[in-house]
Amino acid sequence: MATAAVVSQPPMPKPHFKPIIHRQTAKRKLDNVAFDPTRHIAFQPPESIMMLKDIGFEGKSPLSPVAASQPFRMFSAECIEKFRDEVLSDDVMKNCSHKSNLSACQLRGYAPKYAPFIFDAWHHPETLAIVSKIAGVDLIPALNYEIGHVNISVKSEKEASDERAIVQRERDSHAADEGIAGCPWEDDKPIVGWHNDSYPFVCVVMLSDCTNMIGGETALRTADGSVIKVRGPEMGCAVVMQGRYITHQALRALGAQERIAMVTSFRPKSPFLPDDTVMTTIRGISDLSEVYYEYGRYRLEILEERIRAQLKQTREAHTAGKKTNTRAIKSFLAEQEAFIQQTDREIVNDDEVVAGFQPVVDIPDVKLPTPPAESGQVSKRVKV
Repeated sequence: MATAAVVSQPPMPKPHFKPIIHRQTAKRKLDNVAFDPTRHIAFQPPESIMMLKDIGFEGKSPLSPVAASQPFRMFSAECIEKFRDEVLSDDVMKNCSHKSNLSACQLRGYAPKYAPFIFDAWHHPETLAIVSKIAGVDLIPALNYEIGHVNISVKSEKEASDERAIVQRERDSHAADEGIAGCPWEDDKPIVGWHNDSYPFVCVVMLSDCTNMIGGETALRTADGSVIKVRGPEMGCAVVMQGRYITHQALRALGAQERIAMVTSFRPKSPFLPDDTVMTTIRGISDLSEVYYEYGRYRLEILEERIRAQLKQTREAHTAGKKTNTRAIKSFLAEQEAFIQQTDREIVNDDEVVAGFQPVVDIPDVKLPTPPAESGQVSKRVKV
């Protein structure tokens, strides 16, 4: 099995798109709409949830045995329309757009200033309850800056049509030669290279109509080096994944004019659970002052809660006449020392950060699985 290595910085792509949504029409209808779970959550449980043990990583995560869910219905059509209205607003596009070696257009750090509806949606207790139940652990948004991170890819109608025709011809030819559907075009052309997320869990919500989209799955690397695919969500649907502990990549999506995906990152709600969040993949595409403030603040808050709890326990034990547990205190201090050291490592000096660079992992010689003919992925994505 090939050894993973960090790839050096490739050139940044050039953004060239114009969103095909008519934003002003949506804005007139939804200007004064507030997030209401009775109107805007349309939850339907996922058909299945993949566990870490299913891909050979049992016990790898200290938080949950869950690896990734199948796509599930999350939000209503009106909610998605409002999401689109806010993320594609002129203010967000002008002030919150980033590009990197991995993506020509990413929108970050816009909530709640420019997107109060999205902010309220991801902080609502019912939304958090759904994500937490699927993840198998109580979660909260990792940082406000990471609420609703958006990846955008837009093509002309002709480009999308040409892609569908080319892919279908290649698949028909491959099926005739090999007796199976699918073809190698999707094996080696990911839209995002192999990587691990900076945060423990992510929830990915699709904001585009993917009816005619070909590909777009997430490939997960298993413990034995093989690769499996999780199909991408339809518009309004979501996938919850523990991407911090699974090396994965997003495969190319062809045949659709636009692909707008919203990714919200989560961390454990309890300050007493492990939190190994890193800043590796997000430093180069963030306002460092804001990200470091939020990261540093919540890490100090966790430390504060842990120290208060330890102080209470030590004081109560002494009041009860118990002998001071030296080993327990030293163990606690060692854990917090490691926690502080990790926090310090992640706050890298501004002048050492390469703007626009997101590291990926190089894993050569990987053959992605080809879906069987009956999977329904030859012409369009399976509906949820």
